[in-house]
Amino acid sequence: MPYVNIKITREGNVTADQKAQLIKGATELLRDVLGKNPNTTVVVIDEVETENWGMGGLPIEEFRKLRK
Repeated sequence: MPYVNIKITREGNVTADQKAQLIKGATELLRDVLGKNPNTTVVVIDEVETENWGMGGLPIEEFRKLRK
């Protein structure tokens, strides 16, 4: 039983439809590449507050400012 955990920042811009597409896409990818049964594939999407997300040694908001 494959378990996929997708983590994204919670910024209020990800719709229920987009999440459904992620679930479907991850499930289909495991089916197509590894031959896994879609009926036993679990996909969980965690939305993480940006204050709890870091990249490159910085909180994500600071990291994004440097990339602009």
